[in-house]
Amino acid sequence: SLGIDSRAVMPGPPQADDEPDLIRTDYKNLESAGWWKSQKIDGIVLYAWGRPKFRNVARAIREAGIFLVLNQDNGGLVSPLAGPVDWWEEQRTLAGGSRRAFLRNVARGLTLGLLVTDPLRAIHLHQGDIIACVSPGAAEIYRNLCRFYGGGLAKRVRVVPHPVEPSFAHDGGKKSRQVLCVGRWDDVVQKRPGLLTQVAGLLLERDPKVRFVIAGNTTTEIRHWHAALDPARRTRVELAGRLDRPSLADAMRASQVFYSPSAYESFGIAAAEALCCGCSVAAVKSMSMVSFEWFVSGKRPGQPAHGSLAVADTPDSHATALLEELDHWQNGRRDASRISTTWTARVHSDQVASHILDLQTQAGARARS
Repeated sequence: SLGIDSRAVMPGPPQADDEPDLIRTDYKNLESAGWWKSQKIDGIVLYAWGRPKFRNVARAIREAGIFLVLNQDNGGLVSPLAGPVDWWEEQRTLAGGSRRAFLRNVARGLTLGLLVTDPLRAIHLHQGDIIACVSPGAAEIYRNLCRFYGGGLAKRVRVVPHPVEPSFAHDGGKKSRQVLCVGRWDDVVQKRPGLLTQVAGLLLERDPKVRFVIAGNTTTEIRHWHAALDPARRTRVELAGRLDRPSLADAMRASQVFYSPSAYESFGIAAAEALCCGCSVAAVKSMSMVSFEWFVSGKRPGQPAHGSLAVADTPDSHATALLEELDHWQNGRRDASRISTTWTARVHSDQVASHILDLQTQAGARARS
């Protein structure tokens, strides 16, 4: 859309659903500077998360003299060096209540992680011209980590959010008193469908007018919860199932609030899509949900916020945050057009692509100076 050729590159044999312009190649070619040079390209965004196993891919691209953006699809707490207290708490979150998994994660991070993973990750990150983090909070955490890695890496950290399809935008239509949730509900540790149904139950009890739409694969547990609701409340809950992209955008345009019950998210693409459609956002305040600190913030200090975060990770606190958001909408403190305008300018794919091109131009100017 910007008039610049762009193609995706993936290892492995061709698949039936591959796009016609997708470049498929043997993995060994991805570790070859000669192969990358032969592609005659100007820049690459590498989705390899800074993982040590892909450091030779990053090195080959750098040796080929190609501008390289290293995408870090996480919240930043990838090492104890990024912030020991917050990293410790995130290990507890990732363990999903399992003491054994928590202790295993901590032991691995404090031994193998510090002795092997971190040095190799540093090698990977040093190959990039830009270390791209998906939110301002994640970028700040990465800067802390990169100061340990040295070599001026912290200066390469930039915010490059995940791109959102331009079809996700507010159309000026009226929103209803409706809360939308989207998730892979069979992922009980991350998406927490049990918390979702508890919070929805409290909200239905406290607000006689609110509607709740749950999109995504409908699990047996969610169906049983829905069937057990009082009939009057059941009519205010829609189990939408898996939605195609246009239907999902329509659901977001019709809703006032997007709610995420997740325990952790690297970014939260559905929340970003909802913001582009003019929804405000509710979730829990947590270092494992650092992108949501950005999502709920206003465009500038002093301007109306774009959501609320629960102060405690409990059903009651989550329900309170949702009720606060619904109250803001009712009293005119949320503006769908303003929310959409702010976030489409930040995360629509053409805006993200333009930002990456600007970073490339700036890097070229620094190299020439």
